[in-house]
Amino acid sequence: MALAWKRVVLKLSGEALMGSQTHGLDAGTVDRIAADVAHASKLGAEIAIVVGGGNFFRGIQGADKGIDRARADSIGMLATVMNALAIEHAIEKKGQPARALSAVPMPYVCQPYSRQAALNHLNKGRVIVLAGGTGNPFFTTDTGAVLRAAELSADAVMKATNVDGVYSADPKKDPSATRYERLSQQEAIEKNLAIMDSTAFALARENAIPIIVFSIAEQDAITKALEGRSRATLVAP
Repeated sequence: MALAWKRVVLKLSGEALMGSQTHGLDAGTVDRIAADVAHASKLGAEIAIVVGGGNFFRGIQGADKGIDRARADSIGMLATVMNALAIEHAIEKKGQPARALSAVPMPYVCQPYSRQAALNHLNKGRVIVLAGGTGNPFFTTDTGAVLRAAELSADAVMKATNVDGVYSADPKKDPSATRYERLSQQEAIEKNLAIMDSTAFALARENAIPIIVFSIAEQDAITKALEGRSRATLVAP
């Protein structure tokens, strides 16, 4: 089946890598996601992964514990690097070349992020795993994902979540919540839908970048979303 999207930025939260655990990395979950990414790449998709760090540390949580926000966000950026290295390794074990790049330079661990380096890896058929968010505090990895999508001329941002799209309310708390098939980024901002922060939605709107919100829990979820076969919400300009 033909891919609906060729070059994409896949936004993976740190929580998506925990599986049923309360923190850290679940080996089976990381392996399943890596296999899905490798398969999609072999079908011709060009994939850049932006990973969060919430399974280890979230900046906002550190701020709640008395750490100043800028410092707490820096700790969170380091957490994303740990996840990126794990994902890079898991993808390469599946036979698909991958490279981790960090917006927070740490050349002994992985390559520093630059637009030119990222594009070079994508053009050579490698999956890139982007760590460190934007490299600045006070910006979420959701915003980082949309920023990288704009820089890399991606066709779409794929937002992997634990639900199959955007709902009017939290479906786990409100059984009457309805799922949107499609909505605009402006509507998402106005309705205060918390699937991504308003800065990310605004940046996507300004750069005409569609966002596909889908569940990562399903087998082959990434491939199905790329082919337009999954239950998902399209948030488009």
